[in-house]
Amino acid sequence: MAQINSAGGQRQEQPREGIYSSSRLERTITVIAIAIASIGLGYLFFTQLWWKVPPEFGCRNDFTRGGLCFFIEEESAIAGDPNKLLKADIIGSNPGSELSVPIGWATQLNGVFIDNVVQPNIRWFGYVIWGTEAFIFLSMCLGFFSRLGALAAIGQGTQLMIGLSNAPSEWEWSYILIVLLAVAMFGIAPGRYFGLDRLLRPRLKVLSQRGSRVGRLLLLFT
Repeated sequence: MAQINSAGGQRQEQPREGIYSSSRLERTITVIAIAIASIGLGYLFFTQLWWKVPPEFGCRNDFTRGGLCFFIEEESAIAGDPNKLLKADIIGSNPGSELSVPIGWATQLNGVFIDNVVQPNIRWFGYVIWGTEAFIFLSMCLGFFSRLGALAAIGQGTQLMIGLSNAPSEWEWSYILIVLLAVAMFGIAPGRYFGLDRLLRPRLKVLSQRGSRVGRLLLLFT
């Protein structure tokens, strides 16, 4: 939108709304908020690296107890239990939840994956889990391939949500909120507002304009 200045006849730009605001204050607030959310998500995964450090991943007794193995065993043990997400107990006197999304089928599939892929290969699959979370931490905190890091966080958070949300000692919304925040970061691509992606994107745009498929793909993930 533009407005004509009656004194000089010049057109003045009106401040735009949302993330494209032309106001410096609005842009600053937006960048700070995105940076806090992105770094916060990265720091969350950072805190989870140290109780499952390779090569044992916190496991004991020949990878049968403790550490990462404990949570893998728990996912396997409760895979056959009924599981629902987004439970809302609207009427307290009624047993059960009036609103919920059943995901028992997904929990069972996750159990099959745990029993047949993760548990038998924990000595090397643990590196996949640890490395993924380390990459999410670096990506979100440094703004480095931030959309790819957010995608990894969506995958990791979704697996945890499906596998552990119905565990007796867990709160389902702790995992749901991880997924929701990761989805928001995937859409926003926080590295475009701060971090290393701001340096990478101009170079990747040049590659993309030259017809490089790799350049286009990498540009999408920054």
